[in-house]
Order: sequence, then C-alpha cells, then structure tokens
Amino acid sequence: MAQKIQRLKESPSQTAGPYVHIGCTPSFTGIDIYPEDLGSKMVNAQTKGERVAISGTVIDGAGMVLRDTMVEIWQADAQGLYNSPQEARGTADANFTGWGRSPGDADTGEFHFDTIKPGRVANRDGRLFAPHITFWIVARGINLGLHTRMYFADEPAANAEDPILTRIEHQNRVPTLLAKNDGKGSYRFDIVLQGKDETIFLDI
Repeated sequence: MAQKIQRLKESPSQTAGPYVHIGCTPSFTGIDIYPEDLGSKMVNAQTKGERVAISGTVIDGAGMVLRDTMVEIWQADAQGLYNSPQEARGTADANFTGWGRSPGDADTGEFHFDTIKPGRVANRDGRLFAPHITFWIVARGINLGLHTRMYFADEPAANAEDPILTRIEHQNRVPTLLAKNDGKGSYRFDIVLQGKDETIFLDI
C-alpha cells in the first residue's frame, strides 16, 4: 500500500516583501553592511558613451504608484557589447558594469539610474536591435519578477527595424516601451502593470 509523504512538499508562492530591500539594497533600508548597495553605480569617469539618466515609477491597475518596488536593468555598452563572458574577452567597456539596481523611493516610488545610452546589439540572424535596456521588476503583489524593455523614442529609424518591436501584433501598444528625452539627457519610463496603458511584458 502506497504511503502518503508528508514532507518535502512545494512551498506556496509568495510575493516580494520587505526582505527584498533588506537583502538586496541594505544601505537603502539603513542597514550599514557595504559602502554602497550593489548596482547603485554603473559608470565612472572613464566610461565611454553618452551619459543619460533614467527615472520612472511602477503603477498598478488602479493608477497608484507602488512605493516598495525594486528595479534592475541590464544593457549593452555604447558599442553594443555586454559585460558578459559570452562577449570576446576584453571587448566590452571595462569601465561600465552593464547592470544596475534601484529601489523605489519610499515617498515617491521613483527608481533612478545614471547610465549611458546603449549601442545597437546584433541579433543571432545579423539584424540589429534598436538601443534598448532590459528591465526586471519586483514588488509586493508580484509573484514572479516581470521583464520588459525600454526603447528610446528619439531613435525612430532604429526602432522601425528592431526585431522585437516589429513583431508586436498591436503596434498601438509600442509606445508603452518608449522612453522620452526631456532634452537634457534624462529619460522617463513609467511601467504600468494593468489597464489601458499596460506596459508590454516579455516572457523570458
């Protein structure tokens, strides 16, 4: 007779809670462990490329800004190369991390990154992606981290050739992936979780 095993069962899924910031951005929470939180600085004085600032918020289906988010980004350098073992050794910009992490501001919910505008990355078939930045979002109420991409509204020619943007069935939703330049090198990218202006998320 088969016995019922009452151990080693799968634990229930849980949303991100306060431990996310305590574990990933301790300095932000007031816990003095490291000189600075991992991912808080992506560039230094020698980093090549056009300096840009990216800010935004994560907005829920009711139009409310979430104030307990954590956002990570991953991007290529100004040459279109990633800080990755998959690139030829020494070809990517050694003065650019390619990865950043930002908690949402406790009062405004706003995330912020000081980075560079990425170059165009080559697809496996030789086509070029438009300059873009990959985003990963976690917050209370989100069971699995959400992935999306931010493209630059001031790159219309490159966007028109992008292998991802051109495959989107409902082209009227493409603007949810476009960040606009304020003319001073700052781009705004608000992420909407649900509703009419819901951001396009990617299953990766």
